[in-house]
Amino acid sequence: MPLVSSAPRFRRGSPEGASMPLWRRAESIPRPCRAIPAESSGARRGKQGNKRLEEIDQHKIRRNALGNEISNLKVTAMRQEHIFPPEKFPLTESILFEGDAFHVLQRIPSESVQCVVTSPPYWGLRDYGIEGQIGLEPTLPQFLNRLVAIFAEIKRVLKSDGLLWLNIGDGYTSGNRGYRAPDKKNPARAMNVRPDTPEGLKPKDLLGIPWRLAFALQEDGWYLRSDIVWHKPNAMPESVADRPTRAHEYLFMFSKSERYYYDREAIREIGGNGKPRNRRSVWDINTQAFPGAHFATFPPALIEPCILASTKPNDFVLDPFFGSGTVGLVCLSHGRRYVGIELHSEYVRMAVQRLGIFEPSVIKVAA
Repeated sequence: MPLVSSAPRFRRGSPEGASMPLWRRAESIPRPCRAIPAESSGARRGKQGNKRLEEIDQHKIRRNALGNEISNLKVTAMRQEHIFPPEKFPLTESILFEGDAFHVLQRIPSESVQCVVTSPPYWGLRDYGIEGQIGLEPTLPQFLNRLVAIFAEIKRVLKSDGLLWLNIGDGYTSGNRGYRAPDKKNPARAMNVRPDTPEGLKPKDLLGIPWRLAFALQEDGWYLRSDIVWHKPNAMPESVADRPTRAHEYLFMFSKSERYYYDREAIREIGGNGKPRNRRSVWDINTQAFPGAHFATFPPALIEPCILASTKPNDFVLDPFFGSGTVGLVCLSHGRRYVGIELHSEYVRMAVQRLGIFEPSVIKVAA
């Protein structure tokens, strides 16, 4: 078989060879190459046919992938085409909504209320027996995250100089019992369902829910301005012998902005010397029962200073957990307008009776 080389040849002693560097000369040495035998025409046609089939298969794969992508785009476009932002309800007078707080809040215009006074359901404390209720989430983080999402919508509907007053109680771990036994002094505390002990806590631990929620809202952008201790002189007795009986809850004051409306003159208190002074952060207010409710309700005396300090006449006050409507009553007695949201139809009926609302005027909002 002949040897073939494509390397350039130079005569010994030629100028090209003399001036060439050693590495270049090494490259110029002829190297033997094996000749490739010619293929038969049949083999060439076979290979060409196989190559053509591969090209056709690749084309089909690309076409199918493109077809699937186009189909997905069509489906996505069709779904997006039917999604519209919820229509907002203009606020002109006091109004009561029946529905889930998060979904109803999405129907309220931005920066439309001056003040929010509310007390959401406590975690693991009561089963209201209604689908979608807050307070029976399987874990404490789920409960807190759900409230943070609701209060993010509340921040949107609150005016830039508005205030949020938030009352929430605490509790103890369940010890994974799954129920709460009735108390002779407080039969209403019995429950057939109860969340497990949160991860990282022990049986009999105080949950610390008020401060966990306060810090979560602070992290979400709220200004935590004050922690008020609501002292209950007539607190419900407890059958406990290894700790003090609880006789207080927290009322947190949050603002949306660094500067906000606050009328301290409207809520001054009388000091020990008989002279008016700035309101202190411990409020002695008795709990107050409401006939028809199975537990103590939000006392009006706790709500009044919140509304008077942060609103003017005709301002809107929001309570997204309206219950039996105590915030609405206080608003009407002081010339303010209320926006109430309540999920439980029984409590909506109570609020309608207390506020003298024409029941068909209640707006029901589906989730």
